[in-house]
Amino acid sequence: MKVMYSDMKYAIFDLDNTILDFDSAEEASLTAVFRSHGVTDIIQAEQDYQTYNQSVWQQIEQGAERDSLLDQRFQVFLATLGINVDGPTVQQEYDQLLSHSYQIIPGTHELLTTLKNAGLTLLVGTNGIKDTQLSRLAGAHVTDYFDQIFISETIGYAKPSPHFFDAIFNEYPDMTTTNTAMIGDSLRSDIAGAVRADIPSVWYNPQHEANQTLIQPTYTVDNFNQLQRLLLNKKS
Repeated sequence: MKVMYSDMKYAIFDLDNTILDFDSAEEASLTAVFRSHGVTDIIQAEQDYQTYNQSVWQQIEQGAERDSLLDQRFQVFLATLGINVDGPTVQQEYDQLLSHSYQIIPGTHELLTTLKNAGLTLLVGTNGIKDTQLSRLAGAHVTDYFDQIFISETIGYAKPSPHFFDAIFNEYPDMTTTNTAMIGDSLRSDIAGAVRADIPSVWYNPQHEANQTLIQPTYTVDNFNQLQRLLLNKKS
């Protein structure tokens, strides 16, 4: 594995499925929402919802108005099952459930502790809803590792928009193409965003998924030990 630049100073972490276990949190929250609104085949509904929700977030990442899309996504999806609901109300129900889901990827605390003790400035750069993400960070007891937390709802732009990263660069004017890296699991938002922002990227890919896109990460790791060695410029 290649080692990173020796003057690494800033590490920008995505949250969901990078340090927080979003898949587990989402599944539990969706199951509760669907049960409360009379969905009978929950497993199939969750599969169908994932396909629909991916299209919603693709629109948001391409610059569409996020609030209206999120407020209506459950209303639109449940209507396909013949269930009529008020979209914003169900979205709020889901957000409340998700904000109290604190599942974390094993090894996160050890990784962040080591990086912070080594002198790196750790930042969060995440797409999502501010209150939900802050609650999950606090519940997982990882907030204090980070110098600042940048969330798309607050910034007004979502990854991979360069404007998302501009908000970070404005706070840290000494960031350069050799002392900063973006770490995340999503090629479409995290890695593409880093490419547009002209900073190195680390694709966290524990499932060894094939890259079927034209988006090329600077580095790829499949576990936290590899990530730690990479960021600290260690060969073994």
